[in-house]
Amino acid sequence: MIDTQETVVSQEKFDEIVKELEYLKTVRRTEIAKNLEYARSLGDLSENAEYQEARDLQAATEERVKNLEDLVKNTRIITDGKKRSEISFGSKITIRKEGSTEAHEYTLVGSEEADMRVKKLSHISPLGNALMGKKKGDTFTFETPSGKQTYTIEKVA
Repeated sequence: MIDTQETVVSQEKFDEIVKELEYLKTVRRTEIAKNLEYARSLGDLSENAEYQEARDLQAATEERVKNLEDLVKNTRIITDGKKRSEISFGSKITIRKEGSTEAHEYTLVGSEEADMRVKKLSHISPLGNALMGKKKGDTFTFETPSGKQTYTIEKVA
């Protein structure tokens, strides 16, 4: 089972993170340096809005670079493509809420990849955490802000 405090991502997401980091460290830093140089050439830095804006952008970019570097260093890549009966990272799950006829399909992913618009559910979300380790046919209950919800697992791939 995956530690819910650990950052886990797919190889695809890890590659995206590395690509963004490389872009920020090369292209974006160069653009910001040019903007700073231009703003400095305008004169008095104490009342220079363009200079202050460029400095703020530089600070935000450096913060993002640091966060991405930490993420790359402390991330575990999960490459489990095996189909299993037990739900784990990368599983595609179909569930049905008790009393409903509508089924919902999700893919269980790491928190960095979670995106409910495309049905990617974080393994550390209340629903994702409740699903971990369950099997097709299991019924489970978990706590939500609107009370306890009960679901049945219809499919695991």
